[in-house]
Amino acid sequence: MKLLLHEISVPLLKPFKISRGTVNEQTILIVELQKDGQSGFGEVGENGYYGHSLETMTESILRVTSRVESTCLSSGDAVWEAVNEQLSSDRFALSALDMAAQDLFAKLHGRPCYQEWGLQWTSLPESSFTISIGTPEEMVLQLKEQPGWRIYKIKLGVPDDIEIVRALRLHTDAVLRVDANCAWTVQEAITKSIVLKDLGVEFIEQPLPRESTKEEQELVYRESALPIIADESCCLPRDVERCAGAFHGINVKLCKCGGPTPALAMLKQARSLGLHTMIGCMLETSIGISAAAQLLPLLDYADLDGAILLGNDPAEGVTIDRGVVSLANRPGCGGRLKQ
Repeated sequence: MKLLLHEISVPLLKPFKISRGTVNEQTILIVELQKDGQSGFGEVGENGYYGHSLETMTESILRVTSRVESTCLSSGDAVWEAVNEQLSSDRFALSALDMAAQDLFAKLHGRPCYQEWGLQWTSLPESSFTISIGTPEEMVLQLKEQPGWRIYKIKLGVPDDIEIVRALRLHTDAVLRVDANCAWTVQEAITKSIVLKDLGVEFIEQPLPRESTKEEQELVYRESALPIIADESCCLPRDVERCAGAFHGINVKLCKCGGPTPALAMLKQARSLGLHTMIGCMLETSIGISAAAQLLPLLDYADLDGAILLGNDPAEGVTIDRGVVSLANRPGCGGRLKQ
C-alpha cells in the first residue's frame, strides 16, 4: 500500500458555537491509502478540546507510515491492528488510518463497508441537524434556515438555556434533542430536565463535565426526567461498561475511539448492555460522514450533519436530505475527494 496525506482548511457556512467556544474554520487531515488502482479515504479534524492539532496528527501518522504501507490488507481492520498500540495516545490519527483501510478493503472486494461488517441496510434512524449556541432569536433563525428536518439537536450551556428551547418550540413540532457539552452541574441537569421534558425534548447529551464522578453521573441518571446520553464520558471501548447504570445511552464518534473498528465493537457492546446507541460527528467532510453512516443499522440515534455545516465540502459521499441518509452508489464507505 501507499499512504498519502492531504491537508485541507474548510470555512464553515457560519460560525459554530458550543459552550466551549466558537469555530469559524476547520482544518482537516485526509488520509489516502492506495492499492491495486483503488484509493481508500479517511479523515480527521483538528480539535483543541481533545488536544489534537494538524501537526501532532501528521507526526503520529508519519511515525507509523512504513508499518502501514507494509501491512497485508487481509481484513478491513488489519491496519488498526497493526498500529493500534503505537497510536494509543493519538486515537484521532488512528481513526483516520482505520477509516481509510476499511474503505480500501471494501472497495477491493466491491462491497459497501456495512456489508463487510455483516450489517443490513434496514431500520435506519434519521440524522438530526445541529443548532449552535446564540441568542434565542439567532437560534430560531438557524432553525428557519434549515426547515423540514424531523429532528434538531440544540447546543446549550448558557444562562438562557430554557428560554432558547421555549423559543424554538414555538417554531417547530420536530423532535428536539439537547447537548449541554459538559456545561451543567448536577442540580442544573436534574432541574432543567424537568422543564425540558415538558417542552418535548427527547434526551440530554453529556450534561456534566467528563471529569465528573461516577456518583454524580449516577445521581443525574436516577433523578433526570429525561434519558442521559454520554459523549465526552464515552471515548474508548473500556468506557462503555462504565456507562451502564450512569447513562441511558452512548454517543460514539469515530475520531474519539480510534475508527470504525473499535466503534463497531462499542456499539455492539452497548446494545448488549441495554444502552441506547448513537453515532455523532465533528465538523467533517463527506468522507468522515460517509464512514460513520455505515454504522447506521446499529443505531437508535444519529447526528451526521457535520458536512452540511461546512461552507464548501471538498468531498462527496452519502447525502443527507433533511435527515434521511442515502448511500453513495459505490463500494467502500462511499466518500471521496472531489479533486
